[in-house]
Amino acid sequence: GPEAPHPPGAGPVSRRAGATSLALFAVLLGAAGLAAAGPQAVALAGAFYRAGALVFGGGHVVLPLLRVEVVDTDWVAPDAFLAGYAAAQAVPGPLFSVAAYLGAVAGPAPHGVAGAAIALVAIFLPGLLVVHGALPFWAGLALRPGVRAAMAGINAAVVGLLAAALYDPVWTGAIGSALDVAVAAAAFVALVAWRAPPAWIVAAMALAGAARGLVS
Repeated sequence: GPEAPHPPGAGPVSRRAGATSLALFAVLLGAAGLAAAGPQAVALAGAFYRAGALVFGGGHVVLPLLRVEVVDTDWVAPDAFLAGYAAAQAVPGPLFSVAAYLGAVAGPAPHGVAGAAIALVAIFLPGLLVVHGALPFWAGLALRPGVRAAMAGINAAVVGLLAAALYDPVWTGAIGSALDVAVAAAAFVALVAWRAPPAWIVAAMALAGAARGLVS
């Protein structure tokens, strides 16, 4: 059977430290909501903090949130946003790493290395604060049937959010014709059936897209 959980409060993080992290998370989230009116560096940090704080589940769920923050504000062009998403699929690590790319290409300044650093720290910070803050309380909460049932329901909802993210912005932004459907299907077969390396798939699709652009 499963191992018995540690008593509530047991572990490397004290209840006071956990509560402090959770309070800091909430304060920064409130400040992030007001950051749009500040200087661009503050607005950039606030945008990525909001995206990292409000996402739950797989990293792909963050795509619609990031698009609202950087594409709808005209910081990043839609094509550049999708290109960054594609590149993130070819490298190891979490999808949140796309934040560094978006911060680097966002405009106006700061961008480049400074923008990448701001975006990367801001999007990872809320998750780190929540995990650190929840550690001393999680064992006790996990014993409550209501909490476990709620987590199961939230996990089911994440599946729907992932499907929604696949459709918009990925499908709506990249698929515009029957040829696009055929190319995407070929990539899917190569990835799933032939187990081709993702980096090869991304490179091949980039070449296919460039060739399509030259032909059209």
